Amino acid sequence: MESTGVAPQLTTEEAIANLTHSDLSLRYYAAWWLGHYQVKQPEALSGLIAALEDEEDRTELGGYPMRRNAARALGKVGNEAAIAPLIKCLECSDYYVREAAAQSLGNLQATVAIPALMKLLAGGMAKAVEVPDTPHLTQPYEAVIEALGALKATTAISLIEPFLNHAVQRLQYATTRAMYQLTENQMYAEKLVQELQSGNVQLRRMALNDLGQIGYLPGAKAMALASVENSFKLIALKSLLEYNIKKPIETVSKDAMELLHLMDNLL
Repeated sequence: MESTGVAPQLTTEEAIANLTHSDLSLRYYAAWWLGHYQVKQPEALSGLIAALEDEEDRTELGGYPMRRNAARALGKVGNEAAIAPLIKCLECSDYYVREAAAQSLGNLQATVAIPALMKLLAGGMAKAVEVPDTPHLTQPYEAVIEALGALKATTAISLIEPFLNHAVQRLQYATTRAMYQLTENQMYAEKLVQELQSGNVQLRRMALNDLGQIGYLPGAKAMALASVENSFKLIALKSLLEYNIKKPIETVSKDAMELLHLMDNLL
């Protein structure tokens, strides 16, 4: 049958059943689907957790695609039962499984994972080098540092701060973002605002996203004016708004109201 390029429609029951299908591509898609739609049924949770130990879906280099997708999905499903299995994934031989686990532990606000995440920073900058014949460093430092920032892991500041000077700019941005979250020093947030003027559009997009994720309202106008596609600006400003409306109404400044006007002007 000729492929139409359209993702198959599933019911929740079909997606759960497909987690153990003989067709590995259907398993992979099912894990994505359950995470995307944040399915919270116990059967979905147990199936995704079991998939973290999948041995059948392997790449030529020994990676575990199914584990990666399951780890990402569990961060979206949002159940605390996934925390311990995800912490275990931080020891997986697959870099991308460790990266997905770190991201999901941050999303789950899993403060119990802080020691395990800090362990991945062991050796500091000296260990943060490129792995030969791969596009990544020895550890998923960006994801780990962002998770520690989201978890308010102030005990990790001394491990994180040196990465402000790492040669990889993406990692510098992640570290700057985390340092703002951990210290509340506006110097770090303003550094991200300055990076909205970067000559590299990819870096401008990253700075935009980081400002949205840390909820830095004073940067809203600069974000709206950044030389980036409106779609990226709207996503970042939406994150900024969502971050700030969680606060008690009396602590939200007039800037939050002006934010809605900035978003309207981008539509």
